[in-house]
Amino acid sequence: MPEPRKRGRKPKTPKTNTMDNYPHTNNNSATQNDVVVSDSTTEPRKRGRKSKTPKTNTMDSSHTNNNSATQNDIVVQVPTTDIQDPSPAHRTRGRARKIVKLADNNNNDISHLASPERSRHGDATDITILPPRWDSVAAKAVPAMDAVVKVFCVHTEPNFSLAWQRKRQYSSSSSGFIVGGRRVLTNAHSVEHHTQVKLKKRGSEIKYLATVLSIGTECDIALLTVNDDEFWEGVLPVEFGGLPALQDAVTVVGYPIGGDTISVTSGVVSRMEVLSYVHGSTELLGLQIDAAINSGNSGGPALNDKGKCVGIAFQSLKHEDTENIGYVIPTPVIMHFIQDYEKNGVYTGFPILGVEWQKMENPDLRMSVGMKADQKGVRIRRIEPTAPESHVLKPSDIILSFDGVNIANDGTVPFRHGERIGFSYLVSQKYTGDNAVVKVLRNPEILEFNIKLATHKRLIPAHINSRPPSYYIIAGFVFTAVTVPYLRSEYGKDYDFDAPVKLLDKHLHAMAQSVDEQVVVVSQVLVADINIGYEDIVNTQVLAFNSNPVRNLKNLAEMVESCEDEFLKFDLEYQQVVVLQTKTAKAATFDILTTHCIPSAMSGDLKT
Repeated sequence: MPEPRKRGRKPKTPKTNTMDNYPHTNNNSATQNDVVVSDSTTEPRKRGRKSKTPKTNTMDSSHTNNNSATQNDIVVQVPTTDIQDPSPAHRTRGRARKIVKLADNNNNDISHLASPERSRHGDATDITILPPRWDSVAAKAVPAMDAVVKVFCVHTEPNFSLAWQRKRQYSSSSSGFIVGGRRVLTNAHSVEHHTQVKLKKRGSEIKYLATVLSIGTECDIALLTVNDDEFWEGVLPVEFGGLPALQDAVTVVGYPIGGDTISVTSGVVSRMEVLSYVHGSTELLGLQIDAAINSGNSGGPALNDKGKCVGIAFQSLKHEDTENIGYVIPTPVIMHFIQDYEKNGVYTGFPILGVEWQKMENPDLRMSVGMKADQKGVRIRRIEPTAPESHVLKPSDIILSFDGVNIANDGTVPFRHGERIGFSYLVSQKYTGDNAVVKVLRNPEILEFNIKLATHKRLIPAHINSRPPSYYIIAGFVFTAVTVPYLRSEYGKDYDFDAPVKLLDKHLHAMAQSVDEQVVVVSQVLVADINIGYEDIVNTQVLAFNSNPVRNLKNLAEMVESCEDEFLKFDLEYQQVVVLQTKTAKAATFDILTTHCIPSAMSGDLKT
């Protein structure tokens, strides 16, 4: 009969330290030529701490931390296990023990109680079972990820402040993905002002030269292709899915900064509404997700749980009060861009209605215009003179519906179950030149108009579509047309705070009265004897030349070049006047151009 168990700790067994020439390992492996077995008929487990088994430490210069066994050990990877239910007399707390059936070199059946990670008891009769090697695990096939490419672009931006020059070139990297028709989608800002674009597939070291087919500035999408047939071998194009629902899982795939391999971030769709596209300065449908979108992710696909593309990552919200807010261009906008290119051969843009409107939520306001209780809509404040609908619509008209869809007093329309969206979404689904039926309330008659839709003509354009900026120089006066890139070049990224108030007012509120109207300014004065006293004129608008209104920069250049009057007189804003003698001014221009290494007195687009 065994001696009764005494209280207290069991005596510690001595530790053995050995030093030899073997590499130092921190593992559960057996020693050389050992066959390790465990007796399946062990005594029932007693309460209290287990006795510690001797630990063997080996030390040398190369330290490894692994679970590998030493030479001639029995190392077994077990694909299946038989779970044997212990008898009630031996049942203990915790999980049921797994009985693993093994065999040694002599085909003798041996059993062992162990986990795949480490021995349970750690005594001399244990067998170490190793986890599978990394190269023995089959790679998970994800075709959509194999279609994601890395985009390398060399940019050479124009110098808008010195329009006859270009800035120093720089390189950038972003993401893209292969779609049908041997084409690649990415963001427009990823290849803007490109001089060279190269693509690299996942797992490849080769960079293939790419050609830019089309750039959509409003929707921030660009379409590329590669002429080399090798690039298209073994890659399946990404398939597009529909609009995801709120809380649907999305995975953003791309090549963000911080590494050269593909990166995957996951999140859910948290919002869907008409968003302001920063690059295009437009408002189109967009998805808000909580997956991290970093620099370099731009142009990468957002995939749903079925591996289909539901959008393109294109911008993120960086603010001290926000975290992980990213935005995705949804499939309706992507398909609009692709179909527009396929239909017209070029990108024609997204049409607009061309009106500024006011909400009709106030009951007194609705009553004053004769709206009935069941009528809803928005009031037209202003109509752009260049828009086709300016011939039929009038200020103070109430827009009741667009293409048969009723508009609410807050300017929204039904979207999906439990969701509403701005009615500008309906307009953006159309193509340039399409017709739409608009129902309006006027005094208080209901009228219907069939309107042809067109793109937006901005007085101060948001982009110049990769063209070089225009300029004209006479007697050291540098004239140019104002654009958003010009304002950003002159006043930095916070131009909407630092630019002159009058230029900002025209940028935000003014409407072009004709299709070719531009805001022409004196950008700077290149100092010379001919222009003494005018050196401080900077970014001041030119209103008229010799009492003739200035319509655009080309119009100004033509009037100055053909002028035969004795004096050149420029009427500027703030009641400023610049007067130069005609013959002296034209003669001094050549010397000024030579001094400042300017190749021509006007840009190429003004010569035609």
